Amino acid sequence: MKLGVFTVLYQDLAFEDMLDKVKAMGIEAVEVGTGAYPGQAHAPLEDLLADDAKVKAFQEAITSRGLTLSGLSFHGNPLHPDPEFAKKSHESWRNTVLLAEKLGLDVVNGFSGCPGDSETSKNPNWVTCAWPPEYAEVLEWQWTEKVIPYWQEEAAFAKEHGIQKIAFEMHPGFVVYNPETLLRLRAAVGDIIGANFDPSHLVWQGIDPVEAIKHLGKENAIFHFHAKDVYVDEANKSINGVLDTKHYGQVLDRSWTFRTCGYGQNEKLWRDMISALQMVNYDYVMSIEHEDMLASIDEGLQSAIDFLKPLLFTEKPAEAWWA
Repeated sequence: MKLGVFTVLYQDLAFEDMLDKVKAMGIEAVEVGTGAYPGQAHAPLEDLLADDAKVKAFQEAITSRGLTLSGLSFHGNPLHPDPEFAKKSHESWRNTVLLAEKLGLDVVNGFSGCPGDSETSKNPNWVTCAWPPEYAEVLEWQWTEKVIPYWQEEAAFAKEHGIQKIAFEMHPGFVVYNPETLLRLRAAVGDIIGANFDPSHLVWQGIDPVEAIKHLGKENAIFHFHAKDVYVDEANKSINGVLDTKHYGQVLDRSWTFRTCGYGQNEKLWRDMISALQMVNYDYVMSIEHEDMLASIDEGLQSAIDFLKPLLFTEKPAEAWWA
């Protein structure tokens, strides 16, 4: 397993300067943002797709430093009811697939998206309860009329261009937000759908990330992994629960807050997650995503690297010589 980083935290640095920086910090792999919410500062899609020499230079900038590219990450909402937003997200998604093809990369990371509640909606509607009954009706309409048809078509497009894995981050606010919804989409679309497994989004929902890894791993449905931590403030949670719409900056008042790895959950849980990944034969990249309001970018990332690196297995398991 290699330690990587989602490079959008250094989007203000030139691409090669960023690579030099993370390499010196101890990173072995990079995950690059390609549009929508994280932007495309390090992978300008239209420029790269128009010039194979630029694609080659992009790839060589990574490999010449002894780094690997773990994934291209499109984080948008092509199911958005605003046609213009949906169009831009869709174009970014497809261009990400085309760039991945040129790079010989078989995994693309992203979000499932979320539609509105009808053809006349202006904004997405994330359904979180079954009653009153109209919520269940909205949810069924979203899946049957929007989510499944869109991703069936896009899975076919991805396969045509050599992509074997579409890795969705299970993210509240989108229709795929937990293992059950991920597997629902996988059942409808095919084994090309899997997880970009981010434990932070699961822990604050009350999900045990170790059990979720084992559950998805049995289906060979973990394609990529985000190393991001979350602190759950039990006092605030005990009063208001976990559905928290306050700004991330209101750390004292929130029920949960994203943290640097090791500052949310304890080392034992991270060791257990790494062991569970070994159990399900995940032998790829643990990509750090830094979103900590209480740490600088440099210090937060370095702290995460220093915390995780000693925990990772870097060799294949031994045979059971003792059995």
